[in-house]
Amino acid sequence: MSYPDWIVLIATLSLIILYGIYKSRTTRNLDGYFLGNREMPWYIVLFSIMGTQASAITFLSAPGQAYTDGMRFVQYYFGLPLAMVVLCVSFVPIFHNFRLYTAYQFLEKRFDIKTRTLTSFLFLLQRGLSTGISIYAPAIILSSLLGWNIYWTNIFMGGLLIIYTVAGGAKAVAYTQQLQIVIIFASMFIAGWLVVKYLPEGVGLFDALKIGGVMSKTNVITTGFREGGGFDWNDKYNLWSGIIGGFFLALSYFGTDQSQVGRYLTAKSIRESRMGLLMNGLVKVPMQFLILLLGVLIFAFYQFHDAPLFFNETQVQKVSQSKYAGSLSEIQRQYGEAEAEKKQVIQSVIAEGKTFSEEHRAAITRINHQRDSLRNAFKGLVVKPEVRGEANDANYIFLRFVLDYLPRGLIGLLIAVIFISSWGSIAAALNSLASSTIVDIHKIFINKNLDDAGDYRVSRWYTLGWGIFCIVVAQFASNLGNSLIEAVNILGSLFYGVILGVFLIAFFVKPVKGNAVFWGAVLGELLVIALFILNEHNIINLSFLWLNAIGALVVMLLGWLLQFFVFKKASAVQ
Repeated sequence: MSYPDWIVLIATLSLIILYGIYKSRTTRNLDGYFLGNREMPWYIVLFSIMGTQASAITFLSAPGQAYTDGMRFVQYYFGLPLAMVVLCVSFVPIFHNFRLYTAYQFLEKRFDIKTRTLTSFLFLLQRGLSTGISIYAPAIILSSLLGWNIYWTNIFMGGLLIIYTVAGGAKAVAYTQQLQIVIIFASMFIAGWLVVKYLPEGVGLFDALKIGGVMSKTNVITTGFREGGGFDWNDKYNLWSGIIGGFFLALSYFGTDQSQVGRYLTAKSIRESRMGLLMNGLVKVPMQFLILLLGVLIFAFYQFHDAPLFFNETQVQKVSQSKYAGSLSEIQRQYGEAEAEKKQVIQSVIAEGKTFSEEHRAAITRINHQRDSLRNAFKGLVVKPEVRGEANDANYIFLRFVLDYLPRGLIGLLIAVIFISSWGSIAAALNSLASSTIVDIHKIFINKNLDDAGDYRVSRWYTLGWGIFCIVVAQFASNLGNSLIEAVNILGSLFYGVILGVFLIAFFVKPVKGNAVFWGAVLGELLVIALFILNEHNIINLSFLWLNAIGALVVMLLGWLLQFFVFKKASAVQ
């Protein structure tokens, strides 16, 4: 990067840290450190919720997801607005009225301490690992594209935000997320405007969208049904998996994950919490739509400019320095010819009034198949034992465009966006991990008699400890799947459904007691993990989104059966 980029990067990051420290003044007890004294207005709650869920993975990986697979990923969020309504009606009043610090405290009141401990443990395991991925994900991309050492990048990514997270707790997190969201969306808007600006003269936004449509990138709605008939249960993103699986995932994430529950427990009233959640339900889908749309625009941009054979240039260099350099040169030659032919076809479309004839569509389809074949051939070289490279470049597409085409200064701002969007979600995660650890573990099993000063002191140490743990996880993270955003969601789907099932029983199935729901959750978790493993080995075909619904429903069913056919009889014998 240039000197202006470094100046913008350092200035933006310094602004966030100083603002977080400035806003960190709060009472030195659990109420102040973890819930900001429960005095936040709804719009701060909204920004905090959005900042927690919209990590750097969202802004790095989503455009690449649309570039490679189209916009159908947006269907993943279709169940979210409905989940927000359910939360506002049922979860929010209960959490506020009990004056809880964590969602899992309610489970002890409803069931017993072992059920509370199990669910908080599942949360800590899932959130600790996924936060490590949230640090690693942008770090590996930055280190690869900018030539930085990955280990020091992980430490830098995670280390700086620990300063204001440890110092200020929930209040610092909430107010910095407000500033972060403003900077992020302004930067993404500028990037999208520049993509359109860099299109050839006479080609505008609607022309770019038309090109994306012809190339099947604007596939916003897909049903999941095969052409020959039958539903494809392994289809990751379609209308039904989004509405049903997405509903259960959103209900669990926002209703039982302390990283989100802790955001709206900071609100000054039930009404403010509800406003923040409902506005999030209204804003999230169009927000994700626009981020994916940016990926489609970048795809259209590369129809007029030479697209890299592989967007992660570091992997290309690895192959070029191996014994497969000759094979790489031949692939690059054929790929360059395909790129030249593609541009000729697109230019002829423009010359003929921007109308795609059947001949044009057939030519573009043939060229794309050729390009995909050449990219797959390169990926085959990358994974050779002599190279040991990474065969996925979807996460590098947006950042590659930024580094290659954006002006000086703006590159530094977009790199800063990667850092601060990571910080928003990671800071909230560390705050929630520390709150659940001290409230659900420490004050029950280690020291029940801490005073306010002791609570505050130990909470800061737990925040620091979880920060270090997540950085360590980031140092060992690898093989994250097709895209980083997908990897995090898969990890969440392994646990969220089961946790949600426990809470649904707590709220709506009053006859079921602690022993039944505890063992129902244990067996349900084992089943979800078994289904995931079977799917990974192609023994069954099941998209990960369905695991959320399956986990929740299985726990409810097993809890009910165990209560009335096992533990009820045991109680009668006693």
